[in-house]
Amino acid sequence: MPNSPAITPLSWLAILLLGFIWGGTFLVIELALEALSPFWIAAARIGFATLLTLAIWAFMGRHIWRSPERAWGSLILVGAASSAIPFMLLSWGQQYVSSGFAGVSMAAVALLVLPLSHFFVAGERMTHKRVIGLLIGFSGVLILIGSNAFTSTGAALETQGRLACLGAAACYAVSSIVMRRLPPIDPIGLAAVPLIFGSAIVIPTAYLNEGLPPLPEARTLFILAFLGLVPTAGANFLRVWVIRTAGPVFMSLTNYQVPIWSVLLGALILSEPLPSSLIAAMILILAGVGLTQYGAITQLFKRR
Repeated sequence: MPNSPAITPLSWLAILLLGFIWGGTFLVIELALEALSPFWIAAARIGFATLLTLAIWAFMGRHIWRSPERAWGSLILVGAASSAIPFMLLSWGQQYVSSGFAGVSMAAVALLVLPLSHFFVAGERMTHKRVIGLLIGFSGVLILIGSNAFTSTGAALETQGRLACLGAAACYAVSSIVMRRLPPIDPIGLAAVPLIFGSAIVIPTAYLNEGLPPLPEARTLFILAFLGLVPTAGANFLRVWVIRTAGPVFMSLTNYQVPIWSVLLGALILSEPLPSSLIAAMILILAGVGLTQYGAITQLFKRR
C-alpha cells in the first residue's frame, strides 16, 4: 500500500495539463462519431493507446510488481474500470445526451471519489472542509454549463444515455481508489497492463455488437490516433503518477477543470461565445479547490 499522499508543484502542473487535455476530448469524440460507431471508437482509442504504451513498457524492461505482493485481480479491475467500460459508456451515451450533461457527469467524479477514499484510502479523510469545497466546486461547474446540461435532447434513449455517462463517472472513481490501493508496482507497467486487459474487453465487444468497422478515411484515422495517443496513452501515464503519489481525491480535481477548458477551447477553436457565467463559475471552482486542498496549497507556498 502506498504512503500518504505527497502533493508537489509537479502534481499541480500534472492536473492542470490533464484538465486541458481532457477538456478537448469530448469535442474530438463528437467528430469521431460522425464517421464511426461508438464501440469501435472506444476500441480504436484503446488500441492505439495500448500499442504505444506497450512499446514504451517493452523499452523500459517490462517490469511490473516491486514487492512479493501481487494483486492481479485488482489490476484487471483497473483495466476494466479506467478505460474499457467508461470508454464504451461515454462513446455510446454521447449519442443521446448533450455535451453539457457529459461534462457534469465527469465533474461528479470528485463527489464520488471523496466518500470512497474516506473508507478505503489511508490519509484521505472526508473532512467538513473537503465536503464543502467539493460542493462549491461542483456548483461552479453547474453554473458554467447552465441549465442546458439538463435540457432534454428529445432522443429516445436519452435516459439510458445519461445513465451511461454517470456509469462512466462511477467507473473512473472506483478505478482511482483501486489503483491507489495496489501494492508497490512499476508505474509504466501500471499504465500498460490495464490497457491490455481493457483492449481484451473492448475490441471483442465492438466486433460482437457492431460487426467489422468500415475502412476509415485519413481524417477519421487521424482523429482516432489522436484519441488513443494523447488523451488516452499520454494522459494515462500522468493519471497513474498523480493517483499513486498525490492520491485519488487530488486527482479528482481535474474533473472540475474539464468543463472550463471545454468552454475555452470551444470559443478558441469553434468561435463559440463565452458564457457570461464563466468568471463566476471559475471563482467558485477555484474556491472549492482551495478548500479541499488548503493544506497542500499552504505547503506549496512554504516551499518558495
